Amino acid sequence: MSDNDKTLGRRGLLRTAVAGAALLPVAAAVPAAAADEPQQHSSSGGGGGGGETAFTWLGNSGWRIEGNGHTVLFDPYLTRFPTHGFDPATPLTVATDVVDRYIGEPELVLVSHSHWDHFNDVPYIARSRGVRVVGTATTCHLLRAAGVDPAQLVVVKGGEVLDFGGYTVQVVASLHSRNATHRYWAPGTLTAPPAAPPGTIGELVEGDTLAFQVRFGDGPSALLTGASDFVEHTFAGLRPDIAMIAVESTARTTHRYVPRLLQALDHPRTVVPVHWDDFETPLTEPAAQSPGTDLDGLLAQVRQLSPRTRLIRPEHLATLHLRA
Repeated sequence: MSDNDKTLGRRGLLRTAVAGAALLPVAAAVPAAAADEPQQHSSSGGGGGGGETAFTWLGNSGWRIEGNGHTVLFDPYLTRFPTHGFDPATPLTVATDVVDRYIGEPELVLVSHSHWDHFNDVPYIARSRGVRVVGTATTCHLLRAAGVDPAQLVVVKGGEVLDFGGYTVQVVASLHSRNATHRYWAPGTLTAPPAAPPGTIGELVEGDTLAFQVRFGDGPSALLTGASDFVEHTFAGLRPDIAMIAVESTARTTHRYVPRLLQALDHPRTVVPVHWDDFETPLTEPAAQSPGTDLDGLLAQVRQLSPRTRLIRPEHLATLHLRA
């Protein structure tokens, strides 16, 4: 038995089905060019039982995750309004009909950071569904300003492992990606709720960034990221079955982002690139790649550096059915 075979045996056989297709073993000889083809549309929910977990891509870094009888949202931004080149004065709006149509019946929302393309729809979801939200202190201060009951808010910093009964959430300290001038967009943290609810995208400051590793029952462990940088020592040892990896910009200002990340995560069995589509194409249309994202670069690096990893390029509202 080769070292690779021992590794596969130790970590278990992960099987993947996309949008209702037959389960396929990740370890099978799947051509890389085929493995990262866009997946078929599927707007159905139907999280699996037992060891199966269903991941429905909500665009950007957002997911609806269903398994073991539970539903969790991560960075659910479904409204996708135009920002005219990320103009900070762009008003915040919520397409409540779209949000209601696709979020299912969540009991928890995980938020990586507080920029509008991760946070915008969360206050409405929290108020209308009464669900708990896990996020940074800044995220929770903004939610309180937006009228969310403080009893629904769970402030985390990174390092926590939370048991919600039927699934666990490991909170991981992370970093936000930087632009071509090595700066953050809308940086800053809040130490108290603002006096008025935020009204523009520029008022939603980053407020530090988190990643989350979730596992439903005996299903696969999945690392959820919302930005293309990370803290190396906090990611080391996570060893997720599935890594939802945010795509870096074409500027590549983070040193060896993909090689360092793959090594820290011990070369995950499955990688799903996220945060590469534009923020404004409706979810009912095929995902349109943002011109500033290096999706092809990430795919090429994963193929080269981790050839046994299965690459799955998601499509809007497509559901991935994954098993441990």
